[in-house]
Amino acid sequence: MNRPLLAAVSAVVMLAAPHANAEVPDHDDPLLLNRIQVTATRAEENALEVPMAITIVDREGIMRQVPQTVADLVHGEPGAYVQQTTPGQGNIIIRGLKGSEVLHLVDGFRLNNAFFRNAPNQYLALVDPLNLDAIEIVRGPMSTLYGSDAMGGVVQLLTPEPRFAGDAWQSDALLRTRYSSADESSHSRAAFQSGRDGFGVSAGVSYQDVNDLRVGGGDRLPFTGYTQRSGDFKLIATPAAGHELTFSAQFSDQPRTPRHDALVPGFGQTRPDNVEFLFMPQQRRFSQLRYVMSNPLALADRIDVHLGWQTTVDDRTTREFGTTNREIENNASTLRGVTAVATKSVGDHHVSYGMELYQDRVDSFRKRENSTTGVISARPARYPDGSTMDSLAFFVTDDWRIAPRFELAGGLRYSRFDIDLPPVINGIGVQMEPDDVTAQIGFSWKLGDALRLVGNAGRGFRAPNVFDLGTFGDRPSNRFNIPNPELRPETVNSFDIGLKHASGALEFEVVAYRSNYRDKITSVLTGDRTETGRDIVQSRNATRLILHGLESGVRWQANDANALRASLTWSRGEEVFEGDEYPADRIPPLFGRIGVQTTLASRWELENWVLYATRQDRLSPRDAVDARINPEGTAGWATINTRLGWQAHERLRVQLQLENLADKRYREHGSGLDNPGRNLSLGLDWNF
Repeated sequence: MNRPLLAAVSAVVMLAAPHANAEVPDHDDPLLLNRIQVTATRAEENALEVPMAITIVDREGIMRQVPQTVADLVHGEPGAYVQQTTPGQGNIIIRGLKGSEVLHLVDGFRLNNAFFRNAPNQYLALVDPLNLDAIEIVRGPMSTLYGSDAMGGVVQLLTPEPRFAGDAWQSDALLRTRYSSADESSHSRAAFQSGRDGFGVSAGVSYQDVNDLRVGGGDRLPFTGYTQRSGDFKLIATPAAGHELTFSAQFSDQPRTPRHDALVPGFGQTRPDNVEFLFMPQQRRFSQLRYVMSNPLALADRIDVHLGWQTTVDDRTTREFGTTNREIENNASTLRGVTAVATKSVGDHHVSYGMELYQDRVDSFRKRENSTTGVISARPARYPDGSTMDSLAFFVTDDWRIAPRFELAGGLRYSRFDIDLPPVINGIGVQMEPDDVTAQIGFSWKLGDALRLVGNAGRGFRAPNVFDLGTFGDRPSNRFNIPNPELRPETVNSFDIGLKHASGALEFEVVAYRSNYRDKITSVLTGDRTETGRDIVQSRNATRLILHGLESGVRWQANDANALRASLTWSRGEEVFEGDEYPADRIPPLFGRIGVQTTLASRWELENWVLYATRQDRLSPRDAVDARINPEGTAGWATINTRLGWQAHERLRVQLQLENLADKRYREHGSGLDNPGRNLSLGLDWNF
């Protein structure tokens, strides 16, 4: 089945071009290069005009979907592969990189914290997917603008803003609810906003209840149910012309989420790792104050300042087989930050410059409870308690229109870190002050009114964080991690080139890239074992990594009623360790989407699509022993899906969605559980 799908995607890209000049109505769609984005340049700019590779999922694309987590909203999008270790979590892989190798932002503030893993993790799921206005993904290193962690790219989540026009006071409310049959889940949100010109306020709450998941063929997976509750508040005020203040707050909580892959036997296992494994709880609390000045000054046309505070709680309770001892952990990151960005247009130059300051403190505690006797004893914490990671950076970028059809964009950044891990584990402590200079240059060449040739060359880096330097304790797949105080930052040099086209009827992009990593931080077997038989591992600057691939997407409005979308992403990675070369970890297979959206009448629309991935049997040595991955490789798959949308009233939208119609049992490469089987979803959106 995969070969016909690939041929179809290729045919779409080749055959769409002759119809580029057709006049069609504007249709909302996730692949929209003519939309305004803010992430790639820290300023509002048309996505077609910037030289970076960008994926945008707008509000309309978000409203059409039935997500459990934010990651569900980018399935099949160019360059964005979704991995899920356990329910209630989700991870977006960009250009073969994941976790702390990709920077995640919420309204401009870092979601990444000091114990973000350079592997799949759960923290992206602590952002409410029903409270999003857009998702912007910049593919490729963005360390010049955003600093450490922006190695594979940047994923920015933007929440709605309560803005109104006119002097009269206005108010409205929204009720959203989603039900899915595969896991008998419900996900609902109630929100309101009120205001007038110069003032707006909004608030909302969401609740999600998920039961055990039914996979293809009819089996139900145990330990896959969880609940989540979220809330948010935002206020925007204009005290004077050219001055705007925004205060926002967000809260999300998963009280008790099981880790499915640790509680059932995986590949190569006769029994699971644990009899108990609960994330209990997972929480994120966030508040931010933003000030924007848009009155031109001598050195700036606009100044944007953010002050933010975020606490991420990662508590867990675990018990292994063969013991009555229960491990109870309390881990929290408290991140405070300030960013200031100024922009100035001078002739053919558009200059941005600014600074960032972040301070992160990690509190960590672990105790052991005997489930039979009730005796409690202290245990070494997962991270050194009281660890801190502070950073300071300055940057400048320039977008220079050299000629009417040619623009050059470049930038430079200096970053410095102060990392302190107390010597609480075997007398090992860490005090280090790494710094780095990153640079980037790109071009955009206007080949026609709607066609651009773009290219980029850049250097990215990632400073070792508290997770890399000081993690102590059990890891999945029968491993035990010990700290390493000798780590250095990892770096990447990356190059890409591509074509972008955006007209009324046709949009497409195709980008080829190559990235060369040095001093990549990797979990390495030390050759020793614990008394309980676990393999001892340690993070080290051990490998070199070469990644290259192709990212493409197309949207063709064939006529007033029919639009076709397709995407195809191919990645390949090679890692070198101690002279040996082998496939890199968790590289996604070739994957994508192809579908047709049809307007049936003024109030009805029908969408049919196929999601697909080919077989991935190029496994690294770590993949081959990972209980989440079949050692013979992950099988290719394709699912057939359909959605019927009905605008029943100007204030009521109804959606009926059928996914995986063939009830195929399949797993996305690297995930810890199979995907849903045949699934009926009902969505209601009522504005009043």
